[in-house]
Amino acid sequence: MLEIIKFLSSQFIFWLAWIFIPLVMEGVPSVISFFLLLKKGVRQKKEKNPILLPEISLIIPVYNSSDTLEACLESVYHSNYPLDLIDILLVNNKSTDDSFLVYQMAQAKFPKLSMQWLNAKQGKSKALNMALYNSEGKYIIHIDSDGKLHPDALKNIVVRFENNLNIHCMTGSILTDPDLINQTKGPLKRLFRKLEFMEYCQAFLVGRNFEAELNSIFTLSGAFSAFRKSTILKTQLYNTDTVSEDTHVTFQVRKLLKQKVYICENAFFLVDPIEDFNKLYVQRQRWQRGELEVAHMFHMEKFSLLPGFFSNFMVRLLLFDHTFVFPRMIWYFALIFLAFWGSQVQHIVTSVLILYCMYVLTTFLFYLNVNIYFSNFPEYKSFYRSKFYLIFLLPLYNFIVFWIRVAGIINSIKGHNSWRTSNITEEFSKFRKVVRSDLFVFSCFFIHKQKRVRTMRKGEMKIGI
Repeated sequence: MLEIIKFLSSQFIFWLAWIFIPLVMEGVPSVISFFLLLKKGVRQKKEKNPILLPEISLIIPVYNSSDTLEACLESVYHSNYPLDLIDILLVNNKSTDDSFLVYQMAQAKFPKLSMQWLNAKQGKSKALNMALYNSEGKYIIHIDSDGKLHPDALKNIVVRFENNLNIHCMTGSILTDPDLINQTKGPLKRLFRKLEFMEYCQAFLVGRNFEAELNSIFTLSGAFSAFRKSTILKTQLYNTDTVSEDTHVTFQVRKLLKQKVYICENAFFLVDPIEDFNKLYVQRQRWQRGELEVAHMFHMEKFSLLPGFFSNFMVRLLLFDHTFVFPRMIWYFALIFLAFWGSQVQHIVTSVLILYCMYVLTTFLFYLNVNIYFSNFPEYKSFYRSKFYLIFLLPLYNFIVFWIRVAGIINSIKGHNSWRTSNITEEFSKFRKVVRSDLFVFSCFFIHKQKRVRTMRKGEMKIGI
């Protein structure tokens, strides 16, 4: 009995308690999602094409998009959806480059595309609202101007709508462009972009796919999302008080219209890989800020912690992203000091290895899921399968993103909603200025104190004389 009590009070149990939260919040749901999506992927059937395809409106917001707009329009031109049924609305939000010139050239290069250029001077949200009022298609589809549609993307998402009258809005599946990843110069940058590709694959084909099964998708991707026109016009349209207008309209569909949000896992939109770490830092902080802003706008009226954890996905999301994040943060810092406070190194190493192995295992399970959903897309499947070795590095990449999200939470508390977010280089520069200022104040104080001491000593010496 004494041995049992001694074991239960050992440091290993203490460390097991530290890893309990990630095991419960990430490990168990990952295993459940694997089997659920495995079943869904194996049973997926090819949907029937409708006899007549409907007209659709494709809204493309434009802001200094001269470098990417032509490729975006070209992907629409090569789409397998009938071009005479696509009405394209390009909404220009105060561009200062040659985006309009690129549009004019595209008119000549792609004469079969029906395109309209709309100028807006009041921000992205109001620009999107203007396009909605000018749209005529049965379905409204939003894509970003800095990405490219897969040839089957538009057709797959419309066919999903036509075969499921209960579906009113969907997000497409966003991937980073494998061709651009292969063209990346520099081994470290190429590795960084490959990890981002893996992250996107697992986030959409596993994460949001699983969320769709539980009716808990948090946001329709602004890069590629689709609505029945009759649905989105019943909302309050896009909100100008948040940097995450796509998340805000998602919650309008959920909360105001009481409709579910789905994903079309076989409708792909390719975006450019992230340029550098500064861009990643700004992007993820903006997403984090948008999440907090929209959660505040759509606060739960009857918030309850314990029942809500099981019945309300928002409670689970906020607990995981904004409550449990701080114990995890403290835990990481504690690792540095606990070895000096008497904790056995083997227990520290063991707990870290347990967590790392758990994350590698969940990454591997997701890897298997993604391969199933790529079964009809051999070009993506072969690229993804060749990156098997990255399942051992993706947990480290996610660890870095975790700290960016922490910074996003802190900055959202003290900052205002704005698309302009400081990158890590700028924040580090501010940090150095603060440190220099503090050191200067400290040095002035120290010098002043030393002068006072010397003055007092001189006075004492004179008195002694």
